Amino acid sequence: MKKQALNPDFLYKPCNIENFHFKDTSELENIDIFLGQDRAIDSIQFGMRVDQRGYNIFALAPSGTGKLTTILQLVKHESQQRPAPPDWCYINNFKEPAKPQAIKFFSGKGKEFQEDMEELIDELSVAIPAAFDGDEYRSKTEEIEEEYRQREAKEIEKLREEAINSHIILAETPTGYAFTPVDDENNTLGPDKFNKLDKAEQQKYKQSIVDLQQNLQKLLKKFPLWRKENKRKLQKLNREVAALAVNHSIEELKNKYAQQLEVLSYLEDVNSDILQHVRDFIPHREQTLPFMESPQEANPFKRYQVNLIISNGEGSSAPVVQEDHPNYGNLLGHFDHQAFMGTLITDFTMIKPGALHRANGGYLIFDARKLLMQPYAWECLKRVLQAGEIRIESLERSLSLTSSSSLEPEPIPLNIKLIIYGDRLIYYLLSQYDPEFQDLFKVAADFDDSVKRDNNELEYARVLATIASRDQLSPLSPQAVARVIEQGARLTGDAEKLSTHLRSIKDLLTESDYWAKYHGHDIIASSDVEQAIEQKVHRLDRIREKMYENIHRGTVLIDTENKVVGQINALSVLQLGEFMFGQPSRITATTRFGNGKVVDIEKETKLGGAIHSKGVLILSSFISSRYARNTPFSMAASLVFEQSYGHIEGDSASLAELCVILSSLAEIPLRQELAITGSVNQLGQVQPIGGVNEKIEGFFDICKEKGLTGTQGVIIPASNVKYLMLRWDVVHAAKAKQFNIYTVETVDEALQCLTDMEPGIRNDDGSFAEDSFNAKVEAQLLSFNTIRKQFMAADK
Repeated sequence: MKKQALNPDFLYKPCNIENFHFKDTSELENIDIFLGQDRAIDSIQFGMRVDQRGYNIFALAPSGTGKLTTILQLVKHESQQRPAPPDWCYINNFKEPAKPQAIKFFSGKGKEFQEDMEELIDELSVAIPAAFDGDEYRSKTEEIEEEYRQREAKEIEKLREEAINSHIILAETPTGYAFTPVDDENNTLGPDKFNKLDKAEQQKYKQSIVDLQQNLQKLLKKFPLWRKENKRKLQKLNREVAALAVNHSIEELKNKYAQQLEVLSYLEDVNSDILQHVRDFIPHREQTLPFMESPQEANPFKRYQVNLIISNGEGSSAPVVQEDHPNYGNLLGHFDHQAFMGTLITDFTMIKPGALHRANGGYLIFDARKLLMQPYAWECLKRVLQAGEIRIESLERSLSLTSSSSLEPEPIPLNIKLIIYGDRLIYYLLSQYDPEFQDLFKVAADFDDSVKRDNNELEYARVLATIASRDQLSPLSPQAVARVIEQGARLTGDAEKLSTHLRSIKDLLTESDYWAKYHGHDIIASSDVEQAIEQKVHRLDRIREKMYENIHRGTVLIDTENKVVGQINALSVLQLGEFMFGQPSRITATTRFGNGKVVDIEKETKLGGAIHSKGVLILSSFISSRYARNTPFSMAASLVFEQSYGHIEGDSASLAELCVILSSLAEIPLRQELAITGSVNQLGQVQPIGGVNEKIEGFFDICKEKGLTGTQGVIIPASNVKYLMLRWDVVHAAKAKQFNIYTVETVDEALQCLTDMEPGIRNDDGSFAEDSFNAKVEAQLLSFNTIRKQFMAADK
C-alpha cells in the first residue's frame, strides 16, 4: 500500500488570535520579562537570601536570553529590602604614611566627616595665623629673642672686659672677632710699635691673646646650644599658642564623634601633627621653583584630607553595581600616581575604589567571559572572596615586578553577593577544572532557552507589549502578535514551544516597527512582521543563494526526478552566524562481494566526524543482523557524500545511507524526487533529527526552481512532526498537493516510500515475502555467500 503524505495541518501550528481580546498591545499592561524562567528566578532569589559565605550565583544561559535583564530586575527589587551599607574612608597614618588607615561610618556620615575635616583645616588656616599675629605672641617672642641676645652680649662683654684688663681690645670684624694689643692709653699697638717692645712684654701680650682666644672659642661653642635652646623655647611658645587655637576646634569634633574610637584616635594624631607642623599654617616668604615642589610641599594640608572612597549617603538601600570591564584594577581598586622629578609618587588621597568597594554591602554583577579574559582578574576575585576582605595591591607589586615602595592600605571587610553570568560551557569548565569554584559559587541559576507554548501565548503577548513600550516601538496588532509568536516557535525549532531569546524577539520587533513606519502604519501589522523576517533572511542568504545556484546550473548534481540505483538525496543543515538553511546532498553507495566491511569514504579521508562514523557502524550492524544472522556476511560496501569538500558530522544521514546501500544490494532504484533525513538505530527504528524545518525548505526550494511536479517531497522521522513550523509557501504547496511530507518510523517504511515496493516481512519459515524488497536484499547476500563458497572450494 502506497505511503500517504502527512496532512498539511501538521506542517504549521498557527496562533489562535481569538484568545487576544485587545485592539493592539498598548492596551496590555507592562510586566516583568520573566517568562518561562521560574527555575532561574527561584535560584537567584535563593542565592540572594542565603546570608552565608560562598552562596554566590552563576547564571547559566547563552547571550541574548534576557538573563541580565532578569538579574537586574530581581536584584534591584531585593536590594530595596536591605539597608544602605556603611561609608568607608582612607585617612593618613601619621606614624606610617605608607599604610593608610580605613575608617567605617554609618551611611552618609563619611561625607559629613570629610566636610568636617575640610572645615577644621579652613578654620585653623585662619585661626592659627591670627593667633601668631597678636601683640601678646609678638611680645613673648621678642622677650625670648631679647633674652638670648642679652645673654650672648653679656658673655661677649665679660670677655671684652677681661681682654681690656690685659691691655687687649676685642673687636668685631666682618669675618668674626679679633684681638688687638693696646698701650696704657688704649692706643692700638701697630706692628712697628709692637716690635719695639721687649721680648718679655711681647710674650706677655701673645700669651694673653692665646688665653682670650681659647675663652672665645669656648664661648662661641656655647652660642649654637643657646640658639637651640632659644629655638625650643620659641617652638614651645608656638605649640602653646597653636594649642589654644587648635584644641577648641578639635574638641568640638571629638564630642561629635565620641562614639567612634577610630575617629577619636585619628583626631588625636591630627592634633599632634598640627602642633608639630604649625609653621605650615603660617604664611612665609620662602620661594621655591614650582617644579622643585613635591605635592606635599605644594599643599601641606593634604595630609589632613579624608579620602572618601565609598559614600552611600545618596541611597537608602543596598547598592547594585554592574561592572562592564572587570579587570584587576577595576575590581580591586588602584592607586593613582603623580610625576615628580622623574619618578611617580602616590599617597592615601590617590587611592581609588574598585567595583568590590562600590558594591560592598550589596550586589556585584558582571560577565564571566569578560572576567576570564582579563589577566589575573579571576585569581584576584577568588582571593578576595576567600579572605573576606578587600586588600588593594597593585598588580606589579603582587607579581613582584617592581621593587619601588608603594602603599599598603588597611584592608576593608567584604560583605557582598556576587552574581556572574555566562554560557553554560564556561560554568561546566570552571566546575570541572577549578577546584575552588564550587566553594565560591554554590548557586547555579540555569536559564531556559524556551517555554511551553500552550497556555503561554497571552503572557508572551504581554512580554511583546512590554518590550514595545520600553523601547518606544509602535504597538502590535493581534495578528502581528500571532506572527511573532509563530516566529518564536520557529526559532526554537519546536511547534510546541516559544523562544525566550529576548534579543532575537526585540530585534524582530524593532525591524517590524521600521517597516510599519515605512508603510505609514500606526500599529505594527502582520505584514510588517513578515517583511521584517523576509528582509533579514535576504540580508543573510548570499551563501545559500550561491549554493542553490550551483545546483540549478548543474554544477552540483542533485536529481529531482527519475529513479536511480544506489543514489539518494540526503539533507543536511548549515549554520552561518544567525542564519541556518538546508542543503541537499547526493549520497551514493556501491556493493560487492567482500568480508562484511562498510567503507566510509568520508572517514577514510578524515572528512567525517566521530558521530557520523558511529552512524555508519550502526547501519552496518543492522544489515548484518537482519539479512545475515545465520550466514556469513559476505558484502563489501562503500559510502560517500558526492561533491562534498568539507567536514561531515552528525548521524542525521544514517537512514539515507542505509537505504542507499540496500538499494545497491537489491539493485532496486530509488525515487530521486524524494529527499530523506533521519538517524537509525540497530533495530531499524528511525530517530528524530535537528533542523527539520530548514531541511524540508532547502529541498523544496530546489524542487520549486526546477518545477514542482506533485511527486516531490521529503521523508522525515515521525517523531519530528511536533517540531514542524514550515514556511507558508511550503505549507501552501503541500495543501495544493504539489509537494509532500512523508513520516516514517522504521527503515521499511522509508524503503516503501523510496521504491514504491512492499519491504516485506519474514514468514513463519523465516524467509521474506517473495518479490519484496527485503527478499531481494537477502537473495543478493546469499549469492555473495555462494561466491564465497566457490572461492573457498577452489582454494582447497
